[in-house]
Amino acid sequence: MLFFAFAFAVIADPVSSVAYAIEAALHALHGDLALLLPTMALVVGLVVVVTANYWQLVGRFPQGGGAAAAAGRAFGPRWTFLPIGALVVDFVLTIGISIAAAASAVIALFPALAPARIPLALVLLVVVAGLTWFGHGGRLLFAAMTVVFVVVAVAVVVLGFASPHAVGTAAAHADPGRSAALAVVMAFPVAMALATGVEAPSTAIAQLGQLDDTHRRRFGRGTLALLLVIVGGLTLALTALAVKLHIGLPGADSTQIADIAHAAAGPGWLYGAFQLTSSLLLLAAASSSFQAGPGLLKALAGTAKNPGVLPAVLGRTNRHHTPYWSVAVYLAAAAVIILAAAGQEQELVLFYAVSVFVSFLVGLLAMTSFARRAHKPVVALVNALAAAAVAFTLVVNLLRGWPVLSLVATVLIGAGLYVRWVRAGSPSGIEDVERQAESE
Repeated sequence: MLFFAFAFAVIADPVSSVAYAIEAALHALHGDLALLLPTMALVVGLVVVVTANYWQLVGRFPQGGGAAAAAGRAFGPRWTFLPIGALVVDFVLTIGISIAAAASAVIALFPALAPARIPLALVLLVVVAGLTWFGHGGRLLFAAMTVVFVVVAVAVVVLGFASPHAVGTAAAHADPGRSAALAVVMAFPVAMALATGVEAPSTAIAQLGQLDDTHRRRFGRGTLALLLVIVGGLTLALTALAVKLHIGLPGADSTQIADIAHAAAGPGWLYGAFQLTSSLLLLAAASSSFQAGPGLLKALAGTAKNPGVLPAVLGRTNRHHTPYWSVAVYLAAAAVIILAAAGQEQELVLFYAVSVFVSFLVGLLAMTSFARRAHKPVVALVNALAAAAVAFTLVVNLLRGWPVLSLVATVLIGAGLYVRWVRAGSPSGIEDVERQAESE
């Protein structure tokens, strides 16, 4: 029961990414369905590579800590602040994109709500933020939402392949005017938003204080394996179904994943269940970041006896241990990006696939360094190649223009935290701030 609650609550974020990552790839391919499956296969392949790195991280840091702990111990405590800055940005974007995607799922089910997209998204945002007042009591509920969505999604996939309700009209052929291989290589970085949340098990195991290091490793690695099977399997199955049923880019008031479910199951109860469970899962993912993000700020704020690098007000909690002022910070930041994107999750995907990859890159470089020190050249080479693939993904997304704002925000936040840390006398233990945030 503990593993069930832990694993399925932790993987809510990456599982929910299926709702918008496939459509993001299709947009980057300009609607070319023939290239969608190889693109998403490449995405899942890189997710496997990133997961392998976090498998090593869990083994090396069984008490939690993730990329921040790895960077601090590999390169010195000052490098801890780059993945921390990336995480702060990532949590804000997770909340924003998850809320926007949940609003889109609701609108696809009830098209009459389309004119109220932005107010609907903001209402959902406030509701989810309000629920965090009651602390972490909803984790088992998040786990249940993830399981129900997976079950419903599998039913949709099986029905879609066996006896679909309808077939779309999108053409499934490659554009002869361009290189198919180049199109796939340039498109897959956009859909790497699918990888977000892969880092969660490596930090969340710090919650398992009742277990020893051996069992925390098993929980962390078991969760990573489960994440890979579910996210990779669902992504490839839904992508193949989209190609089979000729489901291309959606209309203004729908999403591709909604169109896939509608073509597979028809307008009946299964389609309604799919939209409802996907929207609830997305809200669960937002809620998870509403807990982890403020928790990180609280840990950075320190305590009365041991002041941290942020103002103490960000560490004030209610009787449910919720740092309410930190929640307010994330609420305001997420509201701004939802308004800026007009409630459209696809407008945020590119930004999303930048911040989290900064953390991935730092973690991979740290694990490469550890492998070299341990005289494991094969492991070091594999990690270095993975770092190169992640760096390529990051660069391609940055070259698209506006996503550079995610990198700028990451660097500015990391630099600001570093300056405050130096002014505070460079207190020790900053490498363990992620572990502290989760264990508290």
